[in-house]
Amino acid sequence: MRKLVLRITAVLIYFCVIFSAHALSWPSESAILVRNFGSNDRGMPVLGMIFSGGTDVLAADSGEIIFSRKKNDNASRLPSPLGAWTAVDHRDGLISIYSRYTEPVRTINETQVEKQQAIASSGVSGWSTQNGFYFMLFDRRERRWINPSMIITPQKETRPPQINSVDLKNSQGIMMQSRNLTQGRYKVIVNAVGGAPLTSNAASRFAPQRIVCLINGTEVSSLNFEAVSARDGVLMVYRNGLVSARQIYSSLSSFEAAEVFLTRGQVTMEIIVQDISGANRSVVNRLVIN
Repeated sequence: MRKLVLRITAVLIYFCVIFSAHALSWPSESAILVRNFGSNDRGMPVLGMIFSGGTDVLAADSGEIIFSRKKNDNASRLPSPLGAWTAVDHRDGLISIYSRYTEPVRTINETQVEKQQAIASSGVSGWSTQNGFYFMLFDRRERRWINPSMIITPQKETRPPQINSVDLKNSQGIMMQSRNLTQGRYKVIVNAVGGAPLTSNAASRFAPQRIVCLINGTEVSSLNFEAVSARDGVLMVYRNGLVSARQIYSSLSSFEAAEVFLTRGQVTMEIIVQDISGANRSVVNRLVIN
Protein backbone atom coordinates (compact mmCIF):
# COMPACT_ATOMS: atom_id res chain seq x y z
CA MET A 1 0.00 0.00 0.00
CA ARG A 2 2.91 2.36 0.75
CA LYS A 3 4.19 1.82 -2.79
CA LEU A 4 0.75 2.71 -4.16
CA VAL A 5 0.54 5.92 -2.09
CA LEU A 6 4.00 7.03 -3.26
CA ARG A 7 3.08 6.38 -6.91
CA ILE A 8 -0.16 8.34 -6.61
CA THR A 9 1.66 11.23 -4.94
CA ALA A 10 4.29 11.32 -7.70
CA VAL A 11 1.64 11.37 -10.45
CA LEU A 12 -0.32 14.15 -8.76
CA ILE A 13 2.83 16.24 -8.27
CA TYR A 14 3.72 15.78 -11.96
CA PHE A 15 0.37 17.04 -13.21
CA CYS A 16 0.33 19.89 -10.68
CA VAL A 17 3.78 21.10 -11.79
CA ILE A 18 3.01 20.80 -15.50
CA PHE A 19 -0.43 22.40 -15.47
CA SER A 20 -0.67 24.51 -12.28
CA ALA A 21 -0.12 27.72 -14.25
CA HIS A 22 -3.32 27.09 -16.19
CA ALA A 23 -5.66 26.72 -13.18
CA LEU A 24 -8.34 25.21 -15.41
CA SER A 25 -12.05 25.27 -14.57
CA TRP A 26 -14.91 22.97 -15.52
CA PRO A 27 -16.57 24.02 -18.81
CA SER A 28 -20.09 24.35 -17.38
CA GLU A 29 -21.82 25.62 -14.27
CA SER A 30 -25.01 23.59 -14.67
CA ALA A 31 -24.48 20.58 -16.97
CA ILE A 32 -24.77 17.05 -15.54
CA LEU A 33 -21.88 14.59 -15.91
CA VAL A 34 -23.05 11.36 -17.59
CA ARG A 35 -19.73 9.71 -18.59
CA ASN A 36 -16.30 10.30 -17.11
CA PHE A 37 -12.77 9.80 -18.42
CA GLY A 38 -11.92 6.14 -18.89
CA SER A 39 -15.52 4.89 -19.01
CA ASN A 40 -16.17 1.98 -21.33
CA ASP A 41 -17.60 3.11 -24.67
CA ARG A 42 -18.33 -0.09 -26.62
CA GLY A 43 -14.94 -1.56 -25.83
CA MET A 44 -12.91 1.68 -25.95
CA PRO A 45 -12.19 4.38 -23.36
CA VAL A 46 -14.05 7.68 -23.17
CA LEU A 47 -11.31 10.27 -23.71
CA GLY A 48 -12.90 13.10 -21.76
CA MET A 49 -16.08 14.07 -19.91
CA ILE A 50 -19.56 13.85 -21.45
CA PHE A 51 -22.14 16.28 -20.06
CA SER A 52 -25.87 16.59 -20.62
CA GLY A 53 -28.08 19.65 -20.30
CA GLY A 54 -26.59 22.97 -19.35
CA THR A 55 -26.62 26.13 -21.43
CA ASP A 56 -23.27 27.74 -22.25
CA VAL A 57 -20.10 25.74 -22.88
CA LEU A 58 -17.34 27.69 -21.12
CA ALA A 59 -13.64 27.89 -21.91
CA ALA A 60 -11.65 26.03 -19.24
CA ASP A 61 -8.92 28.66 -19.48
CA SER A 62 -7.80 31.52 -21.68
CA GLY A 63 -6.11 30.62 -24.94
CA GLU A 64 -6.08 30.74 -28.71
CA ILE A 65 -8.82 29.14 -30.80
CA ILE A 66 -6.91 26.98 -33.27
CA PHE A 67 -9.87 25.18 -34.84
CA SER A 68 -13.64 25.53 -34.96
CA ARG A 69 -16.07 23.42 -36.99
CA LYS A 70 -19.79 24.11 -37.34
CA LYS A 71 -22.49 21.45 -36.96
CA ASN A 72 -23.29 21.10 -40.66
CA ASP A 73 -19.78 21.59 -42.02
CA ASN A 74 -19.40 18.75 -44.54
CA ALA A 75 -16.22 19.97 -46.18
CA SER A 76 -14.56 16.60 -45.54
CA ARG A 77 -17.57 14.77 -47.07
CA LEU A 78 -17.52 12.49 -44.04
CA PRO A 79 -19.64 12.82 -40.87
CA SER A 80 -17.64 13.86 -37.83
CA PRO A 81 -18.17 11.93 -34.56
CA LEU A 82 -17.44 15.19 -32.75
CA GLY A 83 -20.05 17.16 -34.69
CA ALA A 84 -19.54 20.85 -34.03
CA TRP A 85 -16.29 21.33 -32.14
CA THR A 86 -13.71 23.89 -31.07
CA ALA A 87 -10.08 23.45 -29.99
CA VAL A 88 -8.32 25.97 -27.75
CA ASP A 89 -4.53 26.07 -27.30
CA HIS A 90 -3.49 26.95 -23.73
CA ARG A 91 0.27 26.94 -24.37
CA ASP A 92 2.80 24.35 -23.15
CA GLY A 93 1.17 21.80 -25.44
CA LEU A 94 -2.18 21.66 -23.61
CA ILE A 95 -5.29 21.81 -25.79
CA SER A 96 -8.91 21.76 -24.62
CA ILE A 97 -11.55 20.43 -27.01
CA TYR A 98 -15.29 21.13 -26.80
CA SER A 99 -17.59 19.15 -29.10
CA ARG A 100 -21.02 17.65 -29.88
CA TYR A 101 -22.70 20.97 -29.10
CA THR A 102 -25.09 22.97 -31.32
CA GLU A 103 -23.16 25.95 -32.66
CA PRO A 104 -20.17 28.00 -31.54
CA VAL A 105 -20.86 31.39 -29.99
CA ARG A 106 -19.31 34.30 -31.90
CA THR A 107 -16.69 35.95 -29.67
CA ILE A 108 -15.49 39.53 -29.65
CA ASN A 109 -12.07 38.33 -30.74
CA GLU A 110 -12.40 35.30 -33.02
CA THR A 111 -8.91 33.97 -32.35
CA GLN A 112 -8.69 34.47 -28.58
CA VAL A 113 -10.91 33.32 -25.72
CA GLU A 114 -10.85 34.20 -22.04
CA LYS A 115 -11.28 31.79 -19.14
CA GLN A 116 -14.97 30.96 -18.46
CA GLN A 117 -16.02 32.77 -21.63
CA ALA A 118 -18.92 31.12 -23.48
CA ILE A 119 -17.64 29.54 -26.67
CA ALA A 120 -20.65 27.39 -27.60
CA SER A 121 -24.16 26.32 -26.61
CA SER A 122 -25.13 22.82 -25.44
CA GLY A 123 -26.95 20.85 -28.08
CA VAL A 124 -26.88 17.74 -30.25
CA SER A 125 -24.37 17.04 -33.02
CA GLY A 126 -21.95 14.35 -34.11
CA TRP A 127 -22.48 11.06 -32.30
CA SER A 128 -24.44 12.58 -29.41
CA THR A 129 -28.00 11.46 -28.70
CA GLN A 130 -28.97 14.02 -26.07
CA ASN A 131 -28.56 17.71 -25.40
CA GLY A 132 -25.10 18.39 -24.00
CA PHE A 133 -21.43 18.44 -25.00
CA TYR A 134 -18.14 16.50 -24.85
CA PHE A 135 -15.05 17.98 -23.13
CA MET A 136 -11.48 16.70 -23.61
CA LEU A 137 -7.94 17.73 -22.72
CA PHE A 138 -5.06 16.75 -25.01
CA ASP A 139 -1.32 17.02 -24.35
CA ARG A 140 0.13 17.22 -27.85
CA ARG A 141 3.73 17.09 -26.61
CA GLU A 142 3.21 13.66 -25.08
CA ARG A 143 0.42 12.70 -27.54
CA ARG A 144 -2.07 11.72 -24.87
CA TRP A 145 -5.51 12.59 -23.57
CA ILE A 146 -5.52 13.67 -19.94
CA ASN A 147 -8.15 12.92 -17.33
CA PRO A 148 -9.58 16.41 -16.53
CA SER A 149 -10.04 15.39 -12.89
CA MET A 150 -6.26 15.20 -12.57
CA ILE A 151 -5.78 18.94 -13.10
CA ILE A 152 -9.20 20.45 -12.34
CA THR A 153 -10.65 20.28 -8.84
CA PRO A 154 -12.67 17.02 -8.86
CA GLN A 155 -16.40 17.26 -8.37
CA LYS A 156 -17.59 16.10 -4.96
CA GLU A 157 -18.64 12.46 -4.97
CA THR A 158 -21.77 11.13 -3.27
CA ARG A 159 -20.84 7.44 -3.11
CA PRO A 160 -17.61 5.41 -2.92
CA PRO A 161 -16.45 3.13 -5.73
CA GLN A 162 -18.04 -0.31 -6.06
CA ILE A 163 -16.64 -3.71 -6.98
CA ASN A 164 -19.32 -5.87 -8.56
CA SER A 165 -17.20 -8.92 -9.41
CA VAL A 166 -13.66 -10.23 -9.78
CA ASP A 167 -13.12 -13.10 -12.22
CA LEU A 168 -10.17 -15.07 -13.52
CA LYS A 169 -9.78 -16.06 -17.17
CA ASN A 170 -7.35 -18.83 -18.06
CA SER A 171 -4.97 -18.96 -21.03
CA GLN A 172 -7.71 -20.59 -23.16
CA GLY A 173 -9.98 -17.61 -22.56
CA ILE A 174 -12.33 -19.55 -20.25
CA MET A 175 -13.77 -17.70 -17.27
CA MET A 176 -13.09 -19.79 -14.15
CA GLN A 177 -15.92 -20.18 -11.66
CA SER A 178 -13.98 -22.14 -9.02
CA ARG A 179 -11.44 -20.77 -6.55
CA ASN A 180 -9.57 -24.08 -6.84
CA LEU A 181 -7.32 -23.65 -9.88
CA THR A 182 -4.37 -25.20 -11.64
CA GLN A 183 -1.00 -23.46 -11.80
CA GLY A 184 -0.71 -21.10 -14.73
CA ARG A 185 -1.29 -17.65 -16.17
CA TYR A 186 -4.61 -15.86 -15.62
CA LYS A 187 -6.19 -12.57 -16.58
CA VAL A 188 -7.93 -10.72 -13.75
CA ILE A 189 -11.23 -9.23 -14.93
CA VAL A 190 -12.68 -6.61 -12.59
CA ASN A 191 -16.22 -5.27 -12.92
CA ALA A 192 -16.15 -2.01 -10.98
CA VAL A 193 -17.52 1.52 -11.06
CA GLY A 194 -16.16 4.72 -9.61
CA GLY A 195 -17.92 7.01 -7.19
CA ALA A 196 -20.64 9.24 -8.59
CA PRO A 197 -20.14 13.03 -8.49
CA LEU A 198 -22.85 15.18 -6.95
CA THR A 199 -23.71 16.67 -10.35
CA SER A 200 -24.10 13.39 -12.23
CA ASN A 201 -26.70 11.11 -13.70
CA ALA A 202 -27.69 8.58 -11.03
CA ALA A 203 -27.96 5.83 -13.66
CA SER A 204 -24.47 6.42 -15.06
CA ARG A 205 -21.64 3.98 -14.39
CA PHE A 206 -18.34 5.81 -14.01
CA ALA A 207 -14.84 4.46 -14.43
CA PRO A 208 -12.69 4.44 -11.29
CA GLN A 209 -9.38 6.27 -11.08
CA ARG A 210 -7.22 3.22 -10.38
CA ILE A 211 -7.46 -0.56 -9.99
CA VAL A 212 -4.66 -2.29 -8.07
CA CYS A 213 -4.05 -6.04 -7.84
CA LEU A 214 -2.04 -7.53 -4.96
CA ILE A 215 -0.94 -11.17 -4.67
CA ASN A 216 -0.05 -12.30 -1.14
CA GLY A 217 0.26 -8.67 -0.10
CA THR A 218 2.56 -7.61 -2.96
CA GLU A 219 1.38 -5.24 -5.69
CA VAL A 220 1.67 -6.97 -9.06
CA SER A 221 -0.40 -4.62 -11.23
CA SER A 222 -1.79 -1.09 -11.24
CA LEU A 223 -4.26 -0.04 -13.92
CA ASN A 224 -4.40 3.76 -14.04
CA PHE A 225 -6.87 6.12 -15.68
CA GLU A 226 -4.83 9.35 -15.50
CA ALA A 227 -4.25 9.46 -19.26
CA VAL A 228 -4.73 7.59 -22.55
CA SER A 229 -1.84 7.71 -25.01
CA ALA A 230 -1.85 7.45 -28.79
CA ARG A 231 0.87 5.34 -30.39
CA ASP A 232 0.78 4.82 -34.18
CA GLY A 233 -2.98 5.25 -34.21
CA VAL A 234 -3.53 2.82 -31.31
CA LEU A 235 -4.96 3.97 -27.96
CA MET A 236 -2.89 2.83 -25.00
CA VAL A 237 -3.61 2.87 -21.25
CA TYR A 238 -1.12 2.45 -18.42
CA ARG A 239 -0.96 -0.89 -16.61
CA ASN A 240 2.62 -1.43 -15.46
CA GLY A 241 3.51 0.08 -18.84
CA LEU A 242 1.48 0.99 -21.91
CA VAL A 243 -1.09 -1.65 -22.94
CA SER A 244 -3.56 -1.54 -25.84
CA ALA A 245 -6.92 -0.16 -24.72
CA ARG A 246 -8.67 -2.96 -26.63
CA GLN A 247 -7.03 -5.47 -24.32
CA ILE A 248 -8.04 -3.62 -21.14
CA TYR A 249 -11.65 -2.85 -22.11
CA SER A 250 -13.20 -6.29 -22.29
CA SER A 251 -16.91 -5.68 -21.66
CA LEU A 252 -19.33 -3.16 -20.16
CA SER A 253 -17.92 -1.84 -16.86
CA SER A 254 -15.28 -4.59 -16.84
CA PHE A 255 -11.53 -4.09 -17.10
CA GLU A 256 -8.62 -6.47 -17.54
CA ALA A 257 -6.89 -5.20 -14.42
CA ALA A 258 -3.97 -7.62 -14.37
CA GLU A 259 -2.31 -10.64 -15.93
CA VAL A 260 -0.72 -12.88 -13.30
CA PHE A 261 1.04 -16.22 -13.02
CA LEU A 262 -0.27 -18.20 -10.06
CA THR A 263 2.00 -20.86 -8.56
CA ARG A 264 1.05 -23.85 -6.42
CA GLY A 265 -0.15 -23.22 -2.89
CA GLN A 266 -2.61 -20.95 -1.17
CA VAL A 267 -2.88 -17.51 -2.77
CA THR A 268 -4.51 -14.36 -1.42
CA MET A 269 -5.55 -11.93 -4.16
CA GLU A 270 -6.71 -8.45 -3.18
CA ILE A 271 -8.28 -5.94 -5.57
CA ILE A 272 -8.37 -2.26 -4.61
CA VAL A 273 -10.49 0.21 -6.59
CA GLN A 274 -9.81 3.90 -5.95
CA ASP A 275 -11.32 7.24 -6.95
CA ILE A 276 -9.57 10.56 -7.58
CA SER A 277 -10.90 11.75 -4.21
CA GLY A 278 -9.00 8.96 -2.44
CA ALA A 279 -12.08 6.88 -1.57
CA ASN A 280 -11.46 3.19 -2.13
CA ARG A 281 -13.09 -0.22 -1.97
CA SER A 282 -11.32 -3.57 -1.72
CA VAL A 283 -12.16 -7.23 -1.97
CA VAL A 284 -10.06 -10.27 -1.02
CA ASN A 285 -10.22 -13.67 -2.73
CA ARG A 286 -8.45 -16.71 -1.32
CA LEU A 287 -7.42 -19.24 -3.95
CA VAL A 288 -6.00 -22.75 -3.91
CA ILE A 289 -3.57 -23.41 -6.76
CA ASN A 290 -2.75 -27.05 -7.64
